[in-house]
Amino acid sequence: MKINLPDKLYYSIGEVARAFDVNTSLIRYWEQEFPILKPKKNKKGNRYFTPEDIKNLKIIYHLVKEKGYTLDGARIALTTNYKISETVSMIDRLEFVKAELNRLKDMLADKPE
Repeated sequence: MKINLPDKLYYSIGEVARAFDVNTSLIRYWEQEFPILKPKKNKKGNRYFTPEDIKNLKIIYHLVKEKGYTLDGARIALTTNYKISETVSMIDRLEFVKAELNRLKDMLADKPE
């Protein structure tokens, strides 16, 4: 899953929700369900997510939305499988390589001989 977020120290919940294509309420719900998500809150209560939170959200999204885990199953997988972040990182890199190869293939197909 490719997340398009600029390099920043903090992301608003709206930016995060748009990047993952989910509702802000789902992000807030996952924050309650998964203790690894700890966004900073200002005096008004607005949530600001760090790049570490985004990495953890990617893992949760992968487990729940892509793999079909229940929330309990995803919580257990996060606590017992220490390589899950490496797996999600590898999937991201492979998806990037696949996209680049498809782009090159399309360029070669469009080239007249």
